[in-house]
Amino acid sequence: MRTIDDLGDVRGRRVLVRSDLNVPIQDGVIGDDGRIRASVPTIAELAGKGARVVVCAHLGRPKGKPQPEFSLRPVAARLGELLGHEVRFASDTVGESARETVSALADGDVALLENLRFNTGETSKDDAERGAFADALAALADLYVGDGFGAVHRKHASVYDVPSRLPHAAGGLIAAEVGVLKQLTEAPRRPYVVALGGAKVSDKLGVIANLLGKVDRLVIGGGMAYTFLKAQGHEVGRSLLQEDQLDQVRGFIDEAAKRDVELVLPVDVLAATEFAPDAPHEVVDATAIPADREGLDIGPRTRELFAGRLADAATVFWNGPMGVFEFDAFAGGTRAVAEALIASEAFTVVGGGDSAAAVRKLGLPEDGFSHISTGGGASLEYLEGKTLPGLAALED
Repeated sequence: MRTIDDLGDVRGRRVLVRSDLNVPIQDGVIGDDGRIRASVPTIAELAGKGARVVVCAHLGRPKGKPQPEFSLRPVAARLGELLGHEVRFASDTVGESARETVSALADGDVALLENLRFNTGETSKDDAERGAFADALAALADLYVGDGFGAVHRKHASVYDVPSRLPHAAGGLIAAEVGVLKQLTEAPRRPYVVALGGAKVSDKLGVIANLLGKVDRLVIGGGMAYTFLKAQGHEVGRSLLQEDQLDQVRGFIDEAAKRDVELVLPVDVLAATEFAPDAPHEVVDATAIPADREGLDIGPRTRELFAGRLADAATVFWNGPMGVFEFDAFAGGTRAVAEALIASEAFTVVGGGDSAAAVRKLGLPEDGFSHISTGGGASLEYLEGKTLPGLAALED
C-alpha cells in the first residue's frame, strides 16, 4: 500500500481522509474517545504539511437519513481539542454545507463532514447508488487517504469506491494495524496464544477455524465459553448458549486435540440469579452451573488459570471480554486477563471492540499493551483470512 509520503507535496491540496470516529455518544457527551485519539496523528500530519484536510466518517446506524443523536458535531469539537485548533463542521455529507465548508479551507485547515450514513449511498448494496455517492465525495477532494481501519471490512462508498476515483494512500493508523496483523498471521513468536471472549461463539467461528493451525494455545472465556462447556456435556444453566453451534464447536474441540492445540476453558464461574448489575451471585464449578443461574463472569480459579496460561506466551491476541465487564461485579475476569497481558513480556494485541472499551473503562494503562486495535470486526475478519474491501481498494 502507498503511504502519505507517496502522495508527494500535499500543500494546498484537498485531502479526503476516511477516519473511524464511531464513538459512543449519549446526550451529546462522548463516552470513549479512543478512536478519535487514534485518528489524530494522520490528520495532524496532513494538516502540518499544508493540506486542506476533509475528514469523513460514520457514527452508529442511522439507516440513510439524518438523526440528531447520530450527528458527528460533538466529534468535531473533540477532534479540534485534540488537534489544538478548530475543526470546521459541515452539516451535511456532500451537499451545500459540505461544498462551502471545503471551499473555505485554507492550507493546514481541517473540516469534518456530517455522518456519512445519513446518505443511503454510503452503505447501499446497489453499485450504481453507492458509486454516485462516491462520485460526490470524490468531487470534494484531490487526494484520498484511508485511515478508518474499523470500517475496512465494509464495502461502503467512502471505504471501497472512493479510492478508485482519486490518487490514494493508506494513513498511519491503517499501516500500523496491518503491520501488527501481519505479525500475528505470518511469523508470530511462540508460544502463540489467542484469548477469545465475548457473547457469541458464532462471531468467532471463522477466526477459530483459521487459527487452529497457527496457534499453540486457545483460551476461551466470556459468553461463548458456555457453548464449549455444553458441547463437552456439562450443565450451563441459563447461561448464554448457542445450541445451533454445538456440532461446530465439538468439531473445533476434536480438531484442536488432533493439532495438539491446548484448549483452555473456565473451571469456575460467577453464576448469577439474573442479568443485572446487582444480581446475587456465587462462585460455582464451570461444569455444574445450577439450572436457575447464568454465568456472567469467569471465577477466581479461572482467572488464575488464564493468567498462568498467558504468562509464558511470546505472542498474544485477545478479543472479547471474559464477562459482563459493564457491570462492576462481573468485570473481574476481564480485568484479570488484561492485567496478565500487561504483566507479560509478550507481544500483546488487544483486538478492538469491547476488549479495547474494557481496557479504557477499567482504567488500565493503554501503553501496557503492544497494540490496541481500533477495529474489532476488521481485525477478526483479517485473522479469518478474508479479503477486506477497504484494504484491497488501497492496494490497487
